[in-house]
Amino acid sequence: MRVISGEYGGRRLKALDGDNTRPTTDKVKESIFNMIGPYFDGGTVLDLYAGSGGLAIEAVSRGMDLGICIEKNFSAIKIIKENIEVTKEPAKFIIKKMDANKALVFLKEEKKTIDLVLLDPPYAKQEIEKQIEQMLAYDLLSENGIIVCETDKSVELPETIGTCIKTRETTYGITQITIYKQEVSDD
Repeated sequence: MRVISGEYGGRRLKALDGDNTRPTTDKVKESIFNMIGPYFDGGTVLDLYAGSGGLAIEAVSRGMDLGICIEKNFSAIKIIKENIEVTKEPAKFIIKKMDANKALVFLKEEKKTIDLVLLDPPYAKQEIEKQIEQMLAYDLLSENGIIVCETDKSVELPETIGTCIKTRETTYGITQITIYKQEVSDD
């Protein structure tokens, strides 16, 4: 596993041993960023199920100002910290060891505005619709916020969730990538 492009391009990242996490393959990661970027002019990325932190690191490498990594597994937190050290810019990252739903409350209290959300929950424990609705209720998404959902290909996500509209859906093997964009009316 490596950072594919941007400032940290080519740097090797560690993955968590065992089957507690399912790291996004380099091919899928590259496809995701080609669909939504591929580069950014600042902003904040939230990786709600960070695993190794690879997706948030990739987003910061491609121009995001800040990466927020949320993970509840202690071993994964250790790997995220080691991977962030590879960037030599730890100030560009916030790591929180907590449950995803509690993290949304924390971000609301911190008054964070998120430009890019990466949702790659364990396939068996998905609450994607509920969590997107919570983000909208807490006003966490920026006006043109993008949400990338990584699920099993059998999962069918709705065309709209609140003010978020599905803009793209692509399948890679057993993995499905669904992209939502917040559409805020001009009224």
